[in-house]
Order: sequence, then structure tokens, then C-alpha cells
Amino acid sequence: MDGRINVAGGPEIMVSSRPPNRVEKANPAWIPRPNSPLVETPHKAGNGDLSITCRNRHCPNCQTQSRDRWIQARTSELVPVGYFHVVFTVPQQLSALMLQNRRTLYELLFRSVAATLLEVAANPKHLGTKIGFLGVLHTWGQTLTHHPHIHCVVPSGGFAPGRIRWVRPKYAGFFLPTQVLSVVFRAKFIDGLGSLFRRQKLAFHGSCQWLQEPSSFARFLRTLHQHRWVVYSKKPFGGPQQVLHYLARYTHRVAISNHRLLSMEDGKVTFRWKDYAHGGKQRKMTLAAEEFIRRFLMHVLPKGFVRIRSYGWMANRCRRQRAALCRLLLGEAVAPPETAVKGEPSARRCPRCGGAVEVVEMILPRELSRRKPSRRLETNSS
Repeated sequence: MDGRINVAGGPEIMVSSRPPNRVEKANPAWIPRPNSPLVETPHKAGNGDLSITCRNRHCPNCQTQSRDRWIQARTSELVPVGYFHVVFTVPQQLSALMLQNRRTLYELLFRSVAATLLEVAANPKHLGTKIGFLGVLHTWGQTLTHHPHIHCVVPSGGFAPGRIRWVRPKYAGFFLPTQVLSVVFRAKFIDGLGSLFRRQKLAFHGSCQWLQEPSSFARFLRTLHQHRWVVYSKKPFGGPQQVLHYLARYTHRVAISNHRLLSMEDGKVTFRWKDYAHGGKQRKMTLAAEEFIRRFLMHVLPKGFVRIRSYGWMANRCRRQRAALCRLLLGEAVAPPETAVKGEPSARRCPRCGGAVEVVEMILPRELSRRKPSRRLETNSS
């Protein structure tokens, strides 16, 4: 397959059977070069000699172990309270501009969400405490369209001034008013967007070129005030152990998982998606391969961009100490037991004999091209 695709009015990207490096790193299904062990070895599947894994965070096959290790590290930081799930979404009118300024506007999105939650929670009219929370950036919808939003997992309550006691929400099942969160979130994001424009930190290409003029950009900002900025809050769920299971669904998720892919025939990809507008019904969508790749590449994050972040008392510099203090104030001084991590060497088993598997060597994909194919592989291919 050879051709060029265009992502949201930006530069064209060449798509071929041997993609360039910037596409290869994000594409979990690239075709290996001749005589490569990958020809004989499926992605992340053992052939007796090698186990191939690209370790790319956008690959649907390579997230399980990273997710399990991350969840285990968070186990000792959980507190014995309910947890709320709050989702912040920007209007669709911002999609094209955010695609052309991913790093800048995704950073602004994180800052706006964090400032909104911390400010509203600190207001004595609502909670009057310093809260902590975890935020995870997702950029996709069910049909792989661009739909940037942040999932926040927030412990129910926070520290009173001076951290002398733990304050719970006044009403059970209620955290903060979503209408207030929506208004504050909209104001902070639009103010930040205007500041970036004045400092000339934004790029405008293709369909967004008209925004280069100050008068046009000011008119665009005024229209954003007319749209609904959706903030959704779910009722608190389970205890700490249920939180771990819940977090695993969001922390290391990619744009589309393998189980949703149904077929690829005649240059078209068919996948399953959930229609939330009609009661979550399962539907099928078929796209040309080029369009499917274009949609997938929209969700490849900038290199080094951190998509899982912690704020408030759950920030990295003080999270363990504050969690211990919270448990002490709530009368539970013992940290929750650590859970076993799937995929550790002691837990790996051979799929044929069931024996323990010892990792002798880990080979990255870029190293395979430098190695000569083994005689066994040459014999099998002949």
C-alpha cells in the first residue's frame, strides 16, 4: 500500500509498506523488512527463540505489563474513601486547532482542568479543602474521531486547612457542582487560549489560517463562550481495590484495541464501535485503510508528552506522605496490601508446558535489523 494522507490540514504523511521512522514508531502493524525474524514471529508472540514487542505506548499489544506495574505502584497510595470519576471535554469547534498545536493545547487542557478542580474544591461554598486527583488524557471517540477529554479520578473529600482533619462532601454521592465546574473550566481554557495567541505560541495551517488575524481570533473566542463545555461526574464507586480495577480501564488505553478490529478486506478496515447516543448499541464501521490510518495517527501524542498526571496532594512530590496522613486521620494507618503484577518473570508461564519462563535477553525492534538472521530462520523460510 502506497499513498499520501493528510491529517487535519497539516503536512502530508507518506504511507507505504516500509513506513518512515516517525510513522513506524506509532504504527503497531508495520511490515518488516525481508529476512527479519519478525517475518517468522507475530508481534509479541514467542517462536521459541525470540519474543517481539515494540514497547510503544500507542500499540494495543504492548500496554498490559506497563499498566500492571503502574497500578501496583499506585496501590500503596490509595486511601479508604470513595472515588469520583469526573470527565472534562472541550467543544468540537476546537478540534482542528488542537490537532495543529497538540503539545501546547494539550498542556493548556491539563492546566485548565487542574486549576478548575483545585479552585472550586477550595471554595468554602462547595468543599473548602485541598483535594488531590489523577488525570488521564484521551483524544479519541468510539469511531477514532478527534475528541480530546481528560478523565479525572478524585478521592471523595480533602484536607482541611492545616491538614488537621479530613473533610468529606456534605452530601453522599455528590462531589462538586458540574455546572460550576463547566463555567470555570471554560473561562480558564479560553483565557489561556487568548494568552497563547498574544504570545504567538499558536500555529495556524489549512482550515485554521483565518484565525491568524487578531479580530478573527477574538471572534472565534466569543463563539466558544456560546458552546456547551461538558463536565460529567459519576457517583463514587467501590473501595480502593475497585479503584485499581477501574483505573486499569483508563490509564494505558489506546485509540483502538485489537478485539474491536473485525476484518481487513479489499483495502478496507471494519471495526466495532459503541453508539452511546442510542443506548450504547454495538455497531460496525468500515473505512478505507488510508482513512483508518489517518484517524489512528491523530491520536499519536507528541514525543515525551506525559498523558497521566497527578495534582494537589496526590502530586508526585508528596503523594505517599499525604496518603499516609489521610489514612491516619480516618483511623486506618495501615497501607493496602500490594497486588501481584501480571507479566513479572516469576508469573510468566510457557504456553505449552506450563513451566516458569526466565527472561534471558530483551531485543528491541530497531536491533533486529542489525542482526543477521539465524540459520534456523533461513531454513524455515526456504
